[in-house]
Amino acid sequence: MTDSLNTPQAPAPGELPRHTPGVSVRHTRAKGEPRFPDGPVADPAGSHFERRIRSFQPRRSRVTAGQADALQRLWPSRGLDIDGQRVIDLAELFGNTHPVVLEIGFGMGEATARMAAEDPGTNILAVDVHTPGQGNLLSLADRHGLGNVRVGNGDAIILLREMLAPDSLDGLRVYFPDPWPKKRHHKRRLIQPEFLTLAATRLRPGAVVHCATDWEPYAQQMLDVLTAHPDFENTRADGGFAPRPDFRPLTRFEGQGLEKGHVVNDLLFRRVPHDNQHP
Repeated sequence: MTDSLNTPQAPAPGELPRHTPGVSVRHTRAKGEPRFPDGPVADPAGSHFERRIRSFQPRRSRVTAGQADALQRLWPSRGLDIDGQRVIDLAELFGNTHPVVLEIGFGMGEATARMAAEDPGTNILAVDVHTPGQGNLLSLADRHGLGNVRVGNGDAIILLREMLAPDSLDGLRVYFPDPWPKKRHHKRRLIQPEFLTLAATRLRPGAVVHCATDWEPYAQQMLDVLTAHPDFENTRADGGFAPRPDFRPLTRFEGQGLEKGHVVNDLLFRRVPHDNQHP
């Protein structure tokens, strides 16, 4: 980033030190001091909601200087802490009335940024709990002028249930979610009937749920659960998996898996009209 090219100067009080991009930030914080004073908070929903079974596992890893800089500079205007305390106005959040797609889990954000760049008429609300990924996606969006990306921090279930209005989404993307491979952990998988029932209330008729996974047993479970759900119908006439659509980029991680013989399955299901909606 351009700031990193400047001659290093001593940071102002409370300011994160600036380093060469790619170098991890080492910042000694006083007890109780937030990690990023102007960035995402550690637990946005706090104790306001019940501690349900989580479908995600927070990952702890170092934040680079470039990611930290993006979090500090851009979070106030492009970030959303999922606190569950209000219903958000998506037109106000994005500054336009374009269709909005919710993406749950985006890793480091490269694929999200590419999809945003190739479809500027669609807004992407990308949610994750991985701080380095949040910073990386904000940095990519800033670098490439992607005004159609907003980054959510926290639990997507709370976002759907408490903070999004009915029929406010034009799509839902869940790419390579944690497969929770052990049988005793299957209850933690995101794609479950209860989740789909909730998501259906926030999706407009015709909105597409797009899932992708390289874990074949989970892919089959996704297919079974989506097929059985009355609010969704398969876009495939044969009722099976779909080929990867052109708009979903082939990520480096996915490419490495394919080279090793992994099978990646895509599922595209459409939200059926409201006469089939749950009350």
